[in-house]
Amino acid sequence: MLLVAACTPENDTVSSPALAPQPVMDSAPYICKLIPEQAFRLVSGVTGPLAEKTDGSQNDGDCWAPDTTPRPLEVRWMQEGDGMPREQLDFVLEDRRQVYSRRGGVTLPTDLGDGLAAYLPNSPFADQPYRVVAKFRCDGKEQLVTIYLARIAKGRDAIKDMTELMRIAQKRYGELYDCTPGT
Repeated sequence: MLLVAACTPENDTVSSPALAPQPVMDSAPYICKLIPEQAFRLVSGVTGPLAEKTDGSQNDGDCWAPDTTPRPLEVRWMQEGDGMPREQLDFVLEDRRQVYSRRGGVTLPTDLGDGLAAYLPNSPFADQPYRVVAKFRCDGKEQLVTIYLARIAKGRDAIKDMTELMRIAQKRYGELYDCTPGT
């Protein structure tokens, strides 16, 4: 005797493709003057309060938010000028290029200047392994901006997101300091 069972589904099951991650967008308010809060939360998955702390000056400074360890977000900037020769910016960028390149760093698009984005786990930078750095001109003066992130939200493209955060940071830099990035 052979017993065969069959069933017919009551409704067709259609698989839907995974949704594309939301794009990184520029919108106020900003953290550390350069990073949109909503974009940072989207990219990192951070949900808690974001009280920021800043140290330094307009020409050479550092900002982080929140003030915890590891710092979920840190932004470092250096501007060519008094006390900060262009050679110093070149030295810092070259140092970061060597470290990032050894660990698979990706060159940024040329419209963002000279820079790289990298993921540096299992290194001295493990607290903030997601890093992007760019040296760019803004009305003839060299600027160096570095963004450090402690984590990237699941399902996000870290390199793409860090590149977009740098794009926004440079645009904001120009708005804040009355210069045109790329010139």
